[in-house]
Amino acid sequence: MLELKAIKSGYGETQVLHGLSLDAGRGRVTAILGRNGAGKSTTLKTVMGLLPLKGGEIRFEGSPLTNARPFNIAKRGIAYVPETRDIFPSLSVRENLELAEKRFCGPAARWTMEKVIELFPRLGERMENGGTQLSGGEQQMLAIARALLMNPRLLILDEPTEGLAPIIVKLIHDKLAALRAEGLSMVLVEQNFGFATSLADDVKVISKGQVVWTGSSAEIRADTEAQHRWLGV
Repeated sequence: MLELKAIKSGYGETQVLHGLSLDAGRGRVTAILGRNGAGKSTTLKTVMGLLPLKGGEIRFEGSPLTNARPFNIAKRGIAYVPETRDIFPSLSVRENLELAEKRFCGPAARWTMEKVIELFPRLGERMENGGTQLSGGEQQMLAIARALLMNPRLLILDEPTEGLAPIIVKLIHDKLAALRAEGLSMVLVEQNFGFATSLADDVKVISKGQVVWTGSSAEIRADTEAQHRWLGV
């Protein structure tokens, strides 16, 4: 579904990705793992057009995505939940959701306001609260719900458990597992090894801007040498 071929990217003069290649399959959850600074978030930002592609090729559903603008990438069917969540703090929960609903929810939309509230009932209790009045977990729920209202064919999440309490991590895990059961394709960057491998079908491990290990979740859980060498687990 998503193909990255020998991509190079980075920040200004600093190159972070050095010919990275990986793919993510339709209807599957692909986890991208690696130590801090390996290039995981850089990979996602490059896919979303937030960082310039300096070499290589990106394709989505067989069509070129190389150097497309972020808003056009969203229109193509990719929704992105950044590590920083990026909800609009001056808007209410309802207004944050309505921004996506009005733009992306047609008559045949799979995801509607009612359905995301069913997935995250807590948001239904906080609809009139502003973004700054939400806890970190509630902000993450809102960020995911807003992304779903874009009715994406591919959902990309960057560190969805960062800074969250264990009980909220479990809640987010259960919600993502439900999305996986519905067949939603996802790409997940996550430092929490257990969280990532319990959700993912496929695992790609990145080190120094290149993929150094690829396999299934079961295989990475069984490969203690790879865990120690590439992840510090």
